[in-house]
Amino acid sequence: MADSYDAVVIGAGPNGLAAAITLAQAGRSVVVLEANETIGGGARSAETTEPGFVHDLASAIHPLGMGSPFFSGLPLHEHGLEWIVPVASVAHPLNNGEAAIAWHDLHQTAVELGEDAAAYRKTFDRLIENWDDVTDFTMTRLTRFPRHPMLMLRLGLAGAAPATRFAKSRFATEAARALFAGHVAHSLLPLSYPFTSTFGLVLGASAHTVGWGFPKGGAQSLTNALAAYLESIGGEIRTGTRVQNLSDLPDHRAAIFSTTPAQVGEIARERLPQHSRLWMRRFKYGPAAFKIDFALSEPIPWANPNVAHAATVHVGGTLKEIATSEKQMSSGVPPTKPFVLLAQHSLFDDTRAPQGKHTAWAYCHVPNASRFDMTQRIQHQIERFAPGFRDTIIAKRTWSPAELEASNANLIGGNVGGGSNRGSRVFLRPGIKIIPYRTGNPTIFIGSASTSPGAGVHGMSGHHAAREALATALR
Repeated sequence: MADSYDAVVIGAGPNGLAAAITLAQAGRSVVVLEANETIGGGARSAETTEPGFVHDLASAIHPLGMGSPFFSGLPLHEHGLEWIVPVASVAHPLNNGEAAIAWHDLHQTAVELGEDAAAYRKTFDRLIENWDDVTDFTMTRLTRFPRHPMLMLRLGLAGAAPATRFAKSRFATEAARALFAGHVAHSLLPLSYPFTSTFGLVLGASAHTVGWGFPKGGAQSLTNALAAYLESIGGEIRTGTRVQNLSDLPDHRAAIFSTTPAQVGEIARERLPQHSRLWMRRFKYGPAAFKIDFALSEPIPWANPNVAHAATVHVGGTLKEIATSEKQMSSGVPPTKPFVLLAQHSLFDDTRAPQGKHTAWAYCHVPNASRFDMTQRIQHQIERFAPGFRDTIIAKRTWSPAELEASNANLIGGNVGGGSNRGSRVFLRPGIKIIPYRTGNPTIFIGSASTSPGAGVHGMSGHHAAREALATALR
């Protein structure tokens, strides 16, 4: 490692690597420091159950990564990245062997929803037609004036409604309502909250545009491609390098933290104004995840065979059941019948498991730092829609919120969303700030999931933080 750099990036997750690439592309010298021995942050993979079974440690399905304006402009395929996009983006099993499927094809999805076909098309047609503009707006800081204000106004007005109200007023069938609710549940918010429909609209539209794909070989493949490209243009990466104080850094003109505000406030406390340290300490973290990696003897035996056409499965039942689960979680109670997000990569990617074997990745939402063991409740929900699932389990590895945080220091209390989405924080992260990447010190920036545009493997927070550094400290 050299004695000095134009910039130092703390954290080698997708946002940290995106920040470093942005700086290196602009001709700046940059080094990325990572506390863990393995780079990737929320985009890592490992054999956590049995040899040969590859599981993603955090994020597993990447519609935002595939649609990221920054990632899509990089030659990552030249560095080994291959996206796998199933014909169905999301499957949502229901009672009595039924299922709602969000096929990549909008028409097929609508037709299968029967009497809700017209309503489903009407809900997503305009968003799909203008997907590039939707992405341009949602992947930038939301204080920027939109390129197409009327389109964004329509999205804002439709998305302002609580998801429960929107689903009941827009759709007549339980299948369409449940499908929409499953998208919304990614928000980590009760479905009765204002603006939760926005998540259903944007994620629902993504199912019929970029699709819900994932990197062949695991999330680590995306990380490795980003790292390889960074190094090919002169950037450096150092693992096993924990930063506890700014004095731990080599000389630099700018520091970009791909961490939570709490970590920035602690590490840079001596060089931050008091008001900055205060809001960083007060930054709110959201609900947590309880996760299980499964090694399986065979594919999950879904009661409805169409569920096997999607890598992503929303296991939660009806709109009412999902709303109840997320309300319990938000109230500090471990859900009785949790909404489970499940990924079955090995149906589409034979690098994930030994020949003839399979993997499953599943998690549910729980209160922050919850100690309740959700293993049986998660397994029961899967078994409910896939009788015989328990008999396929060869091995499993559970991850409590505390274990998730121990694996990745950004997951405070097991929170996988980079902070709470309540109130204005659903749009304005880390707070009501015109430029969210500034910290109060003109040489220190924050570019993590705790800043706009928020959670997801898309790299845009790091990219925008680096652009801000280039426009100010690194001019």
